[in-house]
Amino acid sequence: MISTECARALAAAGLRWHPASGDAFSIDRGGFENDVFTVSDMTIEPHEFDTGTILGFNGTTEWALDSLALEDALWLPREDQLRGLLRSTFRSLRRLDESAHRVLVEISGSAESFDAADPADAYGLALLRLIGLSADDV
Repeated sequence: MISTECARALAAAGLRWHPASGDAFSIDRGGFENDVFTVSDMTIEPHEFDTGTILGFNGTTEWALDSLALEDALWLPREDQLRGLLRSTFRSLRRLDESAHRVLVEISGSAESFDAADPADAYGLALLRLIGLSADDV
């Protein structure tokens, strides 16, 4: 699973989340550091309003949280979601050893690699690079 540090860096870089069933997230405020939630059609549903998206908790959680503004949630994208966001730049994922993975992408004809202990973080680092390049183009 992607680290909260990498997920937070992606959010700060401009990656936007449109919640869908199966997406994992944490609550991005004190007291919830180790809690991971999953959007589900039965328990946690995104509700779209003119003012923004609210995640509604449908009474099956252990504590009394009725809803959460999307801005207070930190999306924890899965490997497949990150790989999909890399689009045609993605070339490979390789396990280097017991504690390291490498994602290889091709950007403007040049290969770039990103290493991390978790594959999701390696994908995240590659995506951070792409986001940074797209921001430079603006």
